[in-house]
Amino acid sequence: MRTTHKGRRLTISIQEHMAIDVSPGPIRPIRQISAYFPRLSPASCVSEPRVANPAGFPSALGPACGASAVQGGNLLSFPMGGAPSRGGTISLVDTPKDVESCDSDDSTSLGTLEFSLLYDRSTSSLHCTVFRAKGLKPMDFNGLADPYVKLHLLPGACKANKLKTRTVRNCLNPVWNETLTYCGITEDDMHRRTLRISVCDEDRLTHNELIGEVRVALRRVKPDQAKHYNVCLEHPPPLSSPTTMSAALRGISCYLREGESEQQGVLEERGRLLLALQFQPPSREGDSEAGEEAEGWRPGLRVGIVRCAHLAAMDVNGFSDPYVKIYLKPDVHKKSKHKTAIMKKTLNPEYNEEFFYEISLAELSEKTLEITVWDYDLGKSNDFIGGVSLGCQSQGEPLRHWLDCLKSRGGRVERWHTLTNKLPGSTFHD
Repeated sequence: MRTTHKGRRLTISIQEHMAIDVSPGPIRPIRQISAYFPRLSPASCVSEPRVANPAGFPSALGPACGASAVQGGNLLSFPMGGAPSRGGTISLVDTPKDVESCDSDDSTSLGTLEFSLLYDRSTSSLHCTVFRAKGLKPMDFNGLADPYVKLHLLPGACKANKLKTRTVRNCLNPVWNETLTYCGITEDDMHRRTLRISVCDEDRLTHNELIGEVRVALRRVKPDQAKHYNVCLEHPPPLSSPTTMSAALRGISCYLREGESEQQGVLEERGRLLLALQFQPPSREGDSEAGEEAEGWRPGLRVGIVRCAHLAAMDVNGFSDPYVKIYLKPDVHKKSKHKTAIMKKTLNPEYNEEFFYEISLAELSEKTLEITVWDYDLGKSNDFIGGVSLGCQSQGEPLRHWLDCLKSRGGRVERWHTLTNKLPGSTFHD
């Protein structure tokens, strides 16, 4: 394009010509984005503009408010509640609300779970009845899931006290109506332990996935009173390790912490044992006869191995083949060893077997009863699961049980004992 200016020919490009045609007027400053989204508050008078100025740009909104803003003709507003305006106005156009939009799982509903808890003090058992779940998060490609519920007592080894329901296939609103029972739960456990209830999706080809979980502090459950829950599932709490650490570093740190705990003498819980002790006093005066040799009148200790609960899994199938051995030490003649039957593929065996040691009360007070639980393996050495020692040199619940047995004089005393990975004074040679 060519033009003439005072006899001199000027050349103007098409870009410059278009810029002049599109923006014939002076360039005005661009308004801030916050001016287009006013906030209504008693200290703010910002509202939507009614008309634009002749140049095509909205009038700039200054900090001043009140009558001057209304008189300018740029605001369509009225005083709040009919009272004289003190700077607060209401726009005729509704201000959009802030809605948090997030595509991550943190803003996704995981579903709800309905269950109940009952602690039976007389039997030292905790009953968890899982009823149903609703609105679970889809986990499979078909938009459904294969959910099941898993229970885990914290703190504790996962395999040692894990219980689970059956799996409901292709469902987001499963109904179980199953009761899972933990045996050997003492009142001390109810005060210091937490029940973790997890809803998982079962995958046959890959690893099972966690949908959500609920954690209940057992101290909130009153003895012999059922408590009903209908709660929302939550994501598991984050790890205590720094987020900047990689998975490998977190594994190393966990390994180091476990090593430190073992060096400090912390014993690992490997299950529970229900033990019955009864000291049988000698025959009463005048009742014994020369030919009477019945076991019921001989002085001695009767040891009853009733059952074990949530033992540690020692086999690759997630179970064990447990049996129990007992010793009364010191054993000079090595005749005090007794063994129960082997229960196949279980972590909650029931034995109901009794063994008798003929011994006087004075001798028994100097003895120590050592009980160990083993996993039977065919063709190789058996695996040690856990043990407990009872005697006058013991501590805590084993000592109380032993003293109660010596004082009862004929009474049967049953107590639950925690099996640990270490038994003082034993070498654990099977």
